[in-house]
Amino acid sequence: MELVKHKHLHEGSAGQITSDLPDQSVHFFCVIYTRKQPALDERLLVEQLKKGDEQAFKTIVSTWQDMVYNTAIGMLQSAEDAEDVAQEVFVQVFESIHTFKGESKLSTWLYRITTSKALDLIRRKRRKKRFAFVQHILGENNEVLVQMPDFHHPGVALDQKEDAAKLFRAIQELPDNQKTAFVLNKIEGLSYQEIAEVMKTTLSSVESLLHRAKSNLRKWLQNEADKGR
Repeated sequence: MELVKHKHLHEGSAGQITSDLPDQSVHFFCVIYTRKQPALDERLLVEQLKKGDEQAFKTIVSTWQDMVYNTAIGMLQSAEDAEDVAQEVFVQVFESIHTFKGESKLSTWLYRITTSKALDLIRRKRRKKRFAFVQHILGENNEVLVQMPDFHHPGVALDQKEDAAKLFRAIQELPDNQKTAFVLNKIEGLSYQEIAEVMKTTLSSVESLLHRAKSNLRKWLQNEADKGR
């Protein structure tokens, strides 16, 4: 059963992610769209789904599939992988809805499942690549190969794709917890409190993760700029 067929932009006002390089005039822009979900009775939807109501499940998928997909692609930088993760997320929602106690918003639970599955996929890919690492990253003359990501994020303006790709490559270099916090905050637009709920951590931990993520991104982007001189 194919659950996620289309990717649409979240409705709402446009914003920008800007990473300024120290002493440089280079800026990396990633246009995003703030979340704006229709008003729904989540409690009723959950109760209906627990009773096996297929229409309730379809409503949940149609309402949150874009949010799930955009979060996944922000972490994975692959359209194909993001679709696979989105499929897995909604399969788990259908199979595990009875474990949802309603102590958080449904969207918080969905973010938690999405980030967890995305990180699981990243770890699996790392393990697969470990044995052929040199062959994957070195070319004929032992130069490091840097490929453009094979995806286009729904919230990135096409004329900013190349600059945004640099930022997304930098995001891939972040530790998993920093990557999760950064994507949820800067790409999905979640507040610190919402991120703390998704990651099951404290506000101070979220602040620390985002501070370290931004610092690491600046260093990575600065190094890339220095290489290009």
